[in-house]
Amino acid sequence: MRPNRAINIRLMAAMLSESRAIFEFNAFYSMRLLMRSFPKGDGHPVLFLPGFMASDFSTRPMRGLFKDLGYTSSGWDLGRNLLVNEEREADMQALLREFSTSHERKVSIIGWSLGGVFAREIAKVHPECVRQVISLGSPISGEIVQDPVHQAFKSVNGEPTDTDRARYSSLGEAPPVPTTSIYSKTDAIVPWRRSVQKRGGQTENIEVPASHLGLGVNPLVMYAIADRLAQPEDEWKPFDIRGAKRLFFR
Repeated sequence: MRPNRAINIRLMAAMLSESRAIFEFNAFYSMRLLMRSFPKGDGHPVLFLPGFMASDFSTRPMRGLFKDLGYTSSGWDLGRNLLVNEEREADMQALLREFSTSHERKVSIIGWSLGGVFAREIAKVHPECVRQVISLGSPISGEIVQDPVHQAFKSVNGEPTDTDRARYSSLGEAPPVPTTSIYSKTDAIVPWRRSVQKRGGQTENIEVPASHLGLGVNPLVMYAIADRLAQPEDEWKPFDIRGAKRLFFR
């Protein structure tokens, strides 16, 4: 089987599998009032970064929920997440500094897919502005894999240069702040192993039953995020999955 044909078949299979995100979207709005009982926030600012080819529209449900839970929620206001270059990274770093300065508090960053990669990278540059980073189904291993997602990324950004490859090799290094990777073994877009980070004193991985396209609306993901955000600043602890949580989280 020719490589391009194999990639197209995998892409079609992924899209079929990811159609279950419709049910996660419906579950989000069916449980919207119930989710207001999730752990409450302390008002600190939370920045949401969208995935590849997505915009602030995709994170609007999350932003609305966490505003109701007591946070100052904000999108990135940089249009669609398409290009990866120095100018885009500079814009995000400036956004982070401005958001933190204007609220006089550290910022929690929630990044979905490619947005999670960006969240980790800008936290490495400005850890003094960041309270914690949470990525959702993000390819953070730094490994370049010839899958449909990578092909789509290359069609927009071109072949990676030697400089790009060197930068990718450091993606697996977590920023020096509490960092959570939420991933699903049934993710049909980003292979789940690419979303697993090395566990350490301030890093953790939380496995949830979700699709990739549904990570931003899945009620279980929302609970995990709410639990992480509600921790007092400088008192971060790993996610506790004892008791009934074991039925839903790993």
